[in-house]
Amino acid sequence: MLRTGFLVLLSAFVVCAVATAAPAPAAKGGGQAKQADASQYVGSETCATCHEEAAKKFADNPHTKIAEMHGNSGATCESCHGPGKAHVDGGGDVTKIFNPAKHTAKEVDETCLKCHAAAHPDFDRSPHAKAGVGCTSCHSVHASKSEKLLKASQPTLCFQCHADQRSQFNMPFHHKVNEGLVKCNDCHDVHGTFNPSNLRSTADQSAVCTKCHTDVRGPFVYEHAPVKAEGCLACHSPHGSQNARLLNMPSINMLCNQCHSAVAAGTVHGQGQGSSDSVPCTSCHTYIHGSNLSVAFLR
Repeated sequence: MLRTGFLVLLSAFVVCAVATAAPAPAAKGGGQAKQADASQYVGSETCATCHEEAAKKFADNPHTKIAEMHGNSGATCESCHGPGKAHVDGGGDVTKIFNPAKHTAKEVDETCLKCHAAAHPDFDRSPHAKAGVGCTSCHSVHASKSEKLLKASQPTLCFQCHADQRSQFNMPFHHKVNEGLVKCNDCHDVHGTFNPSNLRSTADQSAVCTKCHTDVRGPFVYEHAPVKAEGCLACHSPHGSQNARLLNMPSINMLCNQCHSAVAAGTVHGQGQGSSDSVPCTSCHTYIHGSNLSVAFLR
């Protein structure tokens, strides 16, 4: 009797486990979102009967490619615009479908982040999101031919809002952004980070710069305190400067004297009027980013 009861319980457990593990079938062209209520979705083919022009342009879209990769069950029209049955049954009633152009940036962002949250987990806290700059401010899902669906290429797209930075890149010395050798997103993650100005996050924050400027990467036996405490921006203006080394002061001595006040004449530093621009600090203190030999960063 006990054995029989045990077998009955075991059979019930197996049946429940199989039922729980079995996924709900996805409707054609619906993706995961359609599993909630497949009857409310009509499929991209139905959308194309009225929106033929948009459907033609969508053929090379990354979203379409994803749908094709997953047996036409990936991202489709209704993944972004919501279920279309009520819209179709209403004869194209525009109030029965989600149109990003008629909704707030936050509402549009929430739609995009349903799929892209893993790639951009910090977007909601980013300066762009807080300023109401949403996904469709920079991306055009239907019209763009760019792989990342950008409305314009960098840096033109960024300069539409960041006019101050545009003028900095026109200074005599600058990172080669205008020339196309460096891109804004090489240093900034426009979708948000925990750092000011959306600077990319790295284990060593200076690595944003030293991934290219490897000669000053270190580690060094003797570290220059500002480099470790404040990073590269303590001395450099990365977008553009009057100085060939992109210093945030016209000359090296003016920069050094912000921390190292001018030394009186008659000492080893004295050049008639304390620390003179006629003899740059780096003439002697060559390894100002760090040294393995000299605590004073001497050459």
